[in-house]
Amino acid sequence: MARNREFEVNTVLGKAMGVFWEKGYEKTSMQDLVTEMGVHRRSIYDTFGDKHDLFMKVIDRYEEVVGTRIYHADGQTSPKKAIREIFERVIGKKEDKPRGCLMVNTAVELAIHDEEAAAKVNESFSKTEARLQELVELGIKSGEIDAGQDARKLAQFLNNTLLGLRVLVKTTEDAEKLQGIVDTTLSILD
Repeated sequence: MARNREFEVNTVLGKAMGVFWEKGYEKTSMQDLVTEMGVHRRSIYDTFGDKHDLFMKVIDRYEEVVGTRIYHADGQTSPKKAIREIFERVIGKKEDKPRGCLMVNTAVELAIHDEEAAAKVNESFSKTEARLQELVELGIKSGEIDAGQDARKLAQFLNNTLLGLRVLVKTTEDAEKLQGIVDTTLSILD
């Protein structure tokens, strides 16, 4: 007779996310996951599949939780302010989260040899770029951003800088340096 699941899927995915985010895919063992998730190994396999399947579900959950903050910024905010908020979230202190970005970590660690991971990373990066382009276009339309700007190229530039910033926050706690990068980058919108 099958047992009822005794855990909430998104809660344990969040716990697995923390392990993968901190240790990376390769250095995370199934025992690490069992310990952190508080779920029996058999239940992990039955619910999520193997370690790779679980990681892909974690990436989807990360995109759902973290990506939502980028893709659905407050509609009451001006486009320039919404872009700044995206950058500020990246450098903001998050004591309860590992430093950096799980999606960037995945790009660096897995994308070159894991097609499924690469596809998820590329989709995430493309969604961010599309959101930035949408905000730039809104700023141009409202007159907040110079109409002479190419929205697509500007969004590509902003996304590239945002990705670099997501890497840099893993290696420095120099808030002044990070803020200076954000300010200099966003000065292109003036």
